[in-house]
Amino acid sequence: MTKFALLTLDPGHFHAALLQKEMYPDVSPRVHVYAPLGPDLIAHLNRIAAFNQRAGNPTAWEIEVHAGPDYLERLARERPGNVAVIAGRNRGKIDRIRACLDAGLHVLADKPWIIEAADLPKLQAALAAAEARGLVAYDIMTERFEITSILQRELVADPEVFGEPVEVTMESIHHLAKTVAGAPLLRPPWFFDIHEQGEGLTDVGTHLVDLAAWILFPEQPIDYRTEVEVRNARRWPTVLSAGDFARVTGATGPPLDYFCNTEVSYAVRGVPVKLNVLWNFEAAPGAGDTHRAVYRGTRAQIEVRDGELRILGAPADALRRRVEALAAQYPGIGVDGPRITIPARYQVGHEAHFAQVARRFFDYLRQPASLPAWEKPNMLAKYYVTTQGVELARAAGRSATG
Repeated sequence: MTKFALLTLDPGHFHAALLQKEMYPDVSPRVHVYAPLGPDLIAHLNRIAAFNQRAGNPTAWEIEVHAGPDYLERLARERPGNVAVIAGRNRGKIDRIRACLDAGLHVLADKPWIIEAADLPKLQAALAAAEARGLVAYDIMTERFEITSILQRELVADPEVFGEPVEVTMESIHHLAKTVAGAPLLRPPWFFDIHEQGEGLTDVGTHLVDLAAWILFPEQPIDYRTEVEVRNARRWPTVLSAGDFARVTGATGPPLDYFCNTEVSYAVRGVPVKLNVLWNFEAAPGAGDTHRAVYRGTRAQIEVRDGELRILGAPADALRRRVEALAAQYPGIGVDGPRITIPARYQVGHEAHFAQVARRFFDYLRQPASLPAWEKPNMLAKYYVTTQGVELARAAGRSATG
């Protein structure tokens, strides 16, 4: 017997398809897709078809398409399911989320929910509406399911290993030309409109801001009004030639300066945090997106670099005791000099994290009271940092150019 049925709304980003890379208990195989007829919809259907047709562990999704310009109104009116999945255009996404909540639907939505500081009140109102109606509105934060981040969080939380936090620096490098689900990714042309997609900090930067609070202050609510200070920021473009644009979109277009790189400094509960969110055109052969996270404490520095978790300066006995305790939950992990050794079975990869997020979301739907109370204030704090950071960077750029 199925309890949940998915309604996919205007799937303009490949993350919508990655949520269906596997099947889920209690979830109907029939998914209704409401979207305008166009290349975004076709690309989404092709990805789902590829999952159904793959040789190993194929899925069995059944797709019913409702294509037309009034797709949002039809979804809200017809409601042939109870969970709205939203991953696509970011401008106006919060309005689509609110419309789905007002229609009585749970929402599983990809980041970012907002890309402009002026929309923070809309986010606050949407979360309040979900709470008042007993609905779950959940942000897809895949990086919380990366094993290096999970173990980094556990080690930072141990004062005998880490001490007190001193500062955090993180850097994320993504690439415009890449392979997803085994095929070269074609991005829609609107992806390169920063007013549609958002800038680097307001888009992928949400993951870094989320991780900073999630690791430094686990299970604790953050009040952005009194506990967060955005100090300074700057932005700069990645330059695309007409050939680059054609390669990653399949469309013609002029050369452009794509403002997708942001550096921001802020403090959360007085702890300084510095983030670099970068987009390069393409990774070197054999390489891919990278994530670097350095948490410096009064006793140790705990860092993730190139997929490795390393600890510098920690008291040896305290570190050994902590890792042995963690091995009860994650059998096979150990210490090898400064490295935490992690068995390959825990390193499932970015695409697999979407199913992990979805399973957690469905657990919350089965038991709504289990949704942590800190998620709501920390979501507001996260989007306060990302949108204020971009606003500050834009103002600094205007000042620099006169």
